[in-house]
Amino acid sequence: MELKAIPVAFPEECNIILGQTHFIKTAEDLYEVIATTVPQARFGVAFTEASGPCLIRTEGNDPALVERCAAILGELAAGHVFCILLKDAYPINVLNQVKGCPEVCRIFCATANPLEVLVAETGQGRGVVGVVDGFPPKGVESGEDREKRKTLLRKIGYKL
Repeated sequence: MELKAIPVAFPEECNIILGQTHFIKTAEDLYEVIATTVPQARFGVAFTEASGPCLIRTEGNDPALVERCAAILGELAAGHVFCILLKDAYPINVLNQVKGCPEVCRIFCATANPLEVLVAETGQGRGVVGVVDGFPPKGVESGEDREKRKTLLRKIGYKL
């Protein structure tokens, strides 16, 4: 077995949700989840089949994001993985609904940070074993840092 760290590039103004799934209707169901939860969101969805024709299935309402999702999954080359790129929405807006989608097995990450995907390769194929999301911690927040966090959450409307 060989373990690889694959950097994932996506548009700066986007967030990515990467997960594991199991069935051909994933792309359509994830499209419906996002479109009905955050109608103004721009997004792309892609899913890799792991049997039959083993195609990358795509959906979305932003062709560039759909194309980038498919390219990301082509680079990972692992079966039963999905990629969502979100613009004009955040993972917090859709993550519970995505988790509730019957085909979704797990979420590897939901982030806007630099991302590396850890892929294991065997004689059979490839699988995602984890992610490196962002950077290591630089310390513990101070009282001033805590106040900045609380202020930010209220400024963007996530807290009263």
